Amino acid sequence: MDNIFSEEKKNRLTHIITKITSEYLSERTTPFKANTFGQFVRSSVPELMNTLDFIDQNRFIVKASVGQGNWAQVPWISILDKYITTSTQRGYYLVYLFSEDMKRVYLTFAQGITESTREDIQRTREDIREKVVTGRYETSSPIQKNQNINLGGSSKGKGYEDSTALYIQYDPTALPSENELQQDLSAMIDIYKYYVSVQSEHVEENNKSIPMDWTDEKMIGHIHTYIRNKGFYYEKEDVKNLFLSLRTKPFVILSGISGTGKTKIIELFSESLGATEENNQFTLIPVRPDWSDGSDLLGYTDIKGDFQEGPLTSVIKEANRHKDDPYFVVLDEMNLARVEYYFSDFLSVMESRKWDNGEIQTLPIISESQVGERLTIPSNLYIVGTVNMDETTHPFSKKVLDRANTIECNDVHLDTLVFLEEEEEDLDPVSVKNDRLQSNYLRLKDAYASHKDTIAYVTNELVTVNELLKPIQAHVGYRVRDEISFYTIYSRYLMTMDEALDFQFYQKILPRLTASHGQAFQVLKNLFTYFTNHTYEEDLPQDLIEDILHQARFPRSGRKVYEMICRGDLDGFTSFWNS
Repeated sequence: MDNIFSEEKKNRLTHIITKITSEYLSERTTPFKANTFGQFVRSSVPELMNTLDFIDQNRFIVKASVGQGNWAQVPWISILDKYITTSTQRGYYLVYLFSEDMKRVYLTFAQGITESTREDIQRTREDIREKVVTGRYETSSPIQKNQNINLGGSSKGKGYEDSTALYIQYDPTALPSENELQQDLSAMIDIYKYYVSVQSEHVEENNKSIPMDWTDEKMIGHIHTYIRNKGFYYEKEDVKNLFLSLRTKPFVILSGISGTGKTKIIELFSESLGATEENNQFTLIPVRPDWSDGSDLLGYTDIKGDFQEGPLTSVIKEANRHKDDPYFVVLDEMNLARVEYYFSDFLSVMESRKWDNGEIQTLPIISESQVGERLTIPSNLYIVGTVNMDETTHPFSKKVLDRANTIECNDVHLDTLVFLEEEEEDLDPVSVKNDRLQSNYLRLKDAYASHKDTIAYVTNELVTVNELLKPIQAHVGYRVRDEISFYTIYSRYLMTMDEALDFQFYQKILPRLTASHGQAFQVLKNLFTYFTNHTYEEDLPQDLIEDILHQARFPRSGRKVYEMICRGDLDGFTSFWNS
C-alpha cells in the first residue's frame, strides 16, 4: 500500500486502469476468495481515487467491485453522490465500466439497473442527455450521448449499456495522459453535480423532499428548528448527537428520569423527516413487564399452526416493502421487562449485518418455515428504546449496552421559556430518504482506506482508556472501538474529534461502569484524571471543580464521572444509572 501511494499517486488513474485491464483476465482464472488483486480493486482503488482534490469525501463515495462471491463479467469503479444514492443498485452516478475482453474502458454517467424498471432507466437516460450540454466541458475526447458503448455479450453488460446516458471511451493500450484522465473525471463530476442541482430545482412544491444539496448540518438544523416550533426545548447538540448515534448504528437507548421527553424527542425527530404514525413510518411499542422471550415482540405460532405477527414484525415487513424510506420504532419503557429475554435474538441478528451487492443484509430473525418468508432486519429500520431506572425496572447487561449508544436525558430546563415566545414561521416536515441516515460502514475495514488518521486517533485514545478499565475487567472490545470510530468519522464536519469522543465515552464506556469497592472507585478517579487532565482530590471547592470541568478535554464525561464518585462517597455504591 505504501508503495502504491509513494510511486503511483501522481499517475493514479493511469495506474488503476492499466492494472485492471492488464491483469483482470488472468486473475479471473484464479480462486475468488481472499484474492490479492480483488482486494486491490475493492480497497486500494477507492483509497487512491479519494486522494484526488476534486472528489469531496463529504459528498461522494467511491466504490469498486470485481464481483460478489464470483468474478464479475464487467468490473467497475463508481463515484456516488450520497445525497442521491449510496448503492449502485439504484439512482444515478458516475462509473468506470471495463469491457468483458478488457479492450475498452468507459467513463460513464449511468444508473442502477437492479431496482429500476426499463422505462424508468430510459426516461432518466434521455433526461440527462437533454439537460446536459456536453460541449461546455473540455475533455480528452468528446463526451458521447449515443448507445454505441460495447461492454460484451453478457446480460449484465447489456444492462449497463442500456443504463448509460453519457460516456467517454478509452483504449487501455493508448490512454490519454494522467492530466487528461483527471480532467475528464473532473468534468464528469461537474456534470453530475449540475444534473443533481437541476433535479433539486425542479422538485414540485407539493413534494416536500429534503433538498439534495442539504448538508448534514442543514438537516440537523431543520430537525432542531422543527422540534422547537412544536414547543419543546432541546439543545441543538442533543439533536446532533441523536442523528449521529442513529447513523452509527440503528439502535439507541434514551435514558433518564420520567417526564424529560425521551419519547417526544424521537417522535418529533421522526416527524420532522416525514416519518409519522399516519404513514406507518413511526411506531410506538409499549413494553410489557411480562415479556419473557422474543415471541412477545416478533410473534409466535398458535395452536392451529398459524403465525401470529408481533408488533415489530409488522413494521419490519412494511419497511422491507419501502426500503428507500426510514422507519422508526420506539420501544417505550424498554426495561420494564428484561431486555435480554425478549430482545437478545434481534440484537444477535443485528450483528450479522454485512454488505451484499451494495445492500446491507442480515440473517433471518424468524425461521422461514414459521413465518412463511425470509424475514431479515431491513437497513431502513431504526430502533430507539426509552428507559427509566427505578425499582420497577431491570438493569442492562453489557451485551445490550455494547450494541447501543446510551443517551442520557436528565437535563430539565423548566425556567427556559424564551423559545416559546419566539415568532417563527411554521416549519413543514420534509421527506428524507434512508440513504441520508443509513450507515456507510459495518466493519472498520470499510472505513479504513478513507479515514486512517481518524481511526488511528480514536484507537490510540481507546487503548489508553482500556488500560484504565482493565483492573475491573471493564475494558471494551472491537465492536465498541469500531462504532466509536464510525461516530467520529460521521461527526467530522459537525464537531471536533475530541467533542465526538466526549459523547462516545459518555455513551459507550460509562454506562457499563459500577463501583462498590476501593479498586473500582480508583478506576473512576483515574478516568476523571484522563478526562480532565487534573488529578482527582477529595474536598475540592465546588467552584474549583467547575473550573476544572469547564477546561476539561472531555467535559461531559468528566462531569459524569465526578457525579458517580460523589454518589459513591455517599452510598458506598455508584453506577452510571444512579449517579
